[in-house]
Amino acid sequence: MKNERENLKAGLYIVATPIGNLRDITLRALDVLGAADVIYCEDTRVTRKLLSAFQIKGHLKSYNDHSDDAQRARVIEDVVEGKVVLLASDAGMPMISDPGYKLARDCAAQGLYVTTLPGANAPLSALQLSGLPSDQFCFLGFLPNKKNARRNFLQGWEDVKGALIAFETAPRLQAALQDIADILGNREVAVVREITKLFEESRRAPVLDLITHYEAEGAPKGEIVIVIAPPMEKQLNIEDAEELIRSALKEMRVKDAAAHVAKQTGLKKSDLYDLALRLSKESD
Repeated sequence: MKNERENLKAGLYIVATPIGNLRDITLRALDVLGAADVIYCEDTRVTRKLLSAFQIKGHLKSYNDHSDDAQRARVIEDVVEGKVVLLASDAGMPMISDPGYKLARDCAAQGLYVTTLPGANAPLSALQLSGLPSDQFCFLGFLPNKKNARRNFLQGWEDVKGALIAFETAPRLQAALQDIADILGNREVAVVREITKLFEESRRAPVLDLITHYEAEGAPKGEIVIVIAPPMEKQLNIEDAEELIRSALKEMRVKDAAAHVAKQTGLKKSDLYDLALRLSKESD
């Protein structure tokens, strides 16, 4: 790697690593991994396995969520001293739900060379696999793990016109899907998991259908990305749905009537529940 090292200028190299299949590493990333003076990574054990798979020996140091200002200063000092410094996350693009943005910001502020070696990325791969509109999208990171916080968070995104992409864990998936249904309505949602791995799967359906599916089958295993379709063009408003609610209430309980009409119209289940409750009381 001597010649490759001579072709690289001192600076911070932000390198994408595979999110599953190790062969998704780029040739350029392998070149720079082998030539770097020091590789900063989230977990040295994880990055060591990647390097070993390609017979690369590297000088690894830890840089992660727990790194403080002093550690960041030491990384910047390496660049100032003329070293080729590489930043890698455990999987995917550094700084996409991973630490590092302050490091890139501070290097750039000092006029140091900062560049990216792009590659595997779970949110964009999930969007590709979702089959949902991709011309506009927003990445939300991990959804909040507490119900009230998650519902409040989703409310802030309900009028955004593009697709919404979020990370979620298997144990919280069902609760997250229910909150999506309640807050955003019965939009199409794709649950994409195990991207680039053996059991890769993209399951797309109206969110209420997904809730029913996972109630019956149990939570899926693996790393999960949720892709939520943009808001539906509503042909009805909440007042227009009154007759549908009245009809549903003849055969269903309030909660079931609201869910049924939400599925028909794409209106928010929470709004329809309030309407169904009022109409139910009026008929008593």
